Order: sequence, then C-alpha cells, then structure tokens
Amino acid sequence: MVDPEVRWADLDDAREVAIVHVDSWKAAYSGLIDQRVLDALDVDQRARSWSRWIASSISGQPTDDPLSEPHRMLVAESDGQVVGWATFGPGRDQGRSQVGELAGLYVHPDHWSARIGHALITRVERELRSGGWTEAYLWVLRGNDRAIRFYERHGWAADGVDKIVEAGGAANLPETRHVRRLG
Repeated sequence: MVDPEVRWADLDDAREVAIVHVDSWKAAYSGLIDQRVLDALDVDQRARSWSRWIASSISGQPTDDPLSEPHRMLVAESDGQVVGWATFGPGRDQGRSQVGELAGLYVHPDHWSARIGHALITRVERELRSGGWTEAYLWVLRGNDRAIRFYERHGWAADGVDKIVEAGGAANLPETRHVRRLG
C-alpha cells in the first residue's frame, strides 16, 4: 500500500477538510458525545470556519484565539481528494508553549486503517522536530479507544493529566493528555 501525499493545506482545501472533520466526528464520537451535537454538525459552517483558520495560518496570524501562536495544517490526499488532516504548532495550554502540540488529527472514516493517519502523524512529528521541539503533546477524548491505540502505536503515552473541555457545542468532554519525546 502506498502512503498518501501529505502537503500543506491551502484555502481550496477548506470544504474537504470540513467534510473529513464532520464525518470523522460522527463516526469516532458516536456514543461519546451527545448525539444531538453530532447531528447538528454542519459541513458548510465548518468549511467557513476552516477557511478563516487556514487563511490565518498561511498568513502567520493567530489561528485559535487572538493571543495564540499560529498553528499549521497538513492535509493527506488520496486520488486527489483530501481524506485526512492534522494541525500542530506551539502548545496552546498555559505554561506549555515551549512544547509542541498535535492539536488535531482526523481521517475520513472511509479511509481508516489505510495508512493516512500514519502518514500524517509521521510528518507532523518531523515538522515539530524541525521547528526545534523535543517534546510534544496531544489531547484525546476519553473513551476514543481507536485513537488512543493509534497514538500509543506511534509512541505517544498518557501522562496522567486530564481536563474537561467544550468542543463543537458539546460540554464537559473528558480528555487525557498524551506526550511523546521527539528528539
């Protein structure tokens, strides 16, 4: 099996990124997030949001809030279609800006177990290392066993830190931090 092409996202990718985002949330988070939240996910709304995010990223502007450092996005293509993406950059959590962060990694469920995630995480780790980070972290929704196994296979390990977040209109979502040495 050939690894997908992984490249930097551009503005033309926003809609396909949104499709991956919505479809992967619906598949991966069913039973973990209130179904009404998943049913309300809207590709057009997400595409507008991702278009703004990608534009900010490309121009070096804050991507997540006015005080944040910009993050970058990689997309994975298969047969010319975006089938996965990852965002990363300096840690956004208080006191963690000296550590790299894998902020998001999603693969369309039609392409799970097709080496898309592997290609993305490998490239993200390489980009983080080249940015000077020797350690990185990510957050994963508790109960998302498929993602947890994926990260563990790639050398990421839970460090015992948990938090409760609000995301995508869902409140009180428990997440666990995973870390990895990069250097």
